[in-house]
Amino acid sequence: MPVPKGSTIDPERTRAGIIEAAAPLLYERGLDGIGVAELCARIGVSKETVYRYFGTKDGLIQAVLEARSERVTAWIAGAAAAAGDDPREQLAAVFDELQRWYEEPTFRGCAMQNAAAQHQVEAVRTVTARHLDRRLGLLTAIAERAGAVDPDALGRQLLLLVEGATLIAAHHDPTGAGHHAKQAALALLPANRPSRAARATPDAKPNDVEVSAD
Repeated sequence: MPVPKGSTIDPERTRAGIIEAAAPLLYERGLDGIGVAELCARIGVSKETVYRYFGTKDGLIQAVLEARSERVTAWIAGAAAAAGDDPREQLAAVFDELQRWYEEPTFRGCAMQNAAAQHQVEAVRTVTARHLDRRLGLLTAIAERAGAVDPDALGRQLLLLVEGATLIAAHHDPTGAGHHAKQAALALLPANRPSRAARATPDAKPNDVEVSAD
C-alpha cells in the first residue's frame, strides 16, 4: 500500500493496513501457500516494509492471527450478547452465527486450526492456544449462567462441539454442521436454570426461594 508523495507515514496505521491486506490472502492460500514476494506484490508493499514492521514472514503471520483472534472473539461474543440474558439463547446464537459462517463461499475453516496444522512453530501454537482460551472463557461463562454444576467441565464440552463442528464444516460437509452441534450443546445445559436467589443460597428449600424472572 504505497504512501502518496508528501504524506506523513503513520507506523501504526501502516502496520494495521498490512495485516488487514495480508489476512484474506493467508487465509485463502494457507500460511505456507504463498511466498513473501508474491504476498508483498499482492498487497502492494515491499519486502523491506514487511521486514521493518514484522521482522520476518512468521512475524507477519503471528500478527495476522492475533488480529483475527481478537476480531473473531468479539464477533462471537457480540452474537451471544445480542441474544439477551437467557444462556440457552446465548449458546444457540453462537452456533447459529457459526453456521452462517460455514455457509459463506469464502469459508476455509478456522484460521487457528489451520495455522496449528499448517505452520507448526511455537509462536503460532501460542496464538492458537490463547484463541481457544478466549473461546473457552465465553462458553464457560454461558455454562455458569445456565446453572451448570461444573461450569469448567461443561465449557470444555461446549468448546469441543464448537471446534468439532468447524472442523467438520471445513473438511467434510458444512450443511447443518452448526445446527447439529447446537442441538447437542443445548442438551448439555441444565434443563431449568435456577433463580438468582437459589444460586445465592444453594441449601434453600423450594418454598424459601423467591421466584425470579431472570
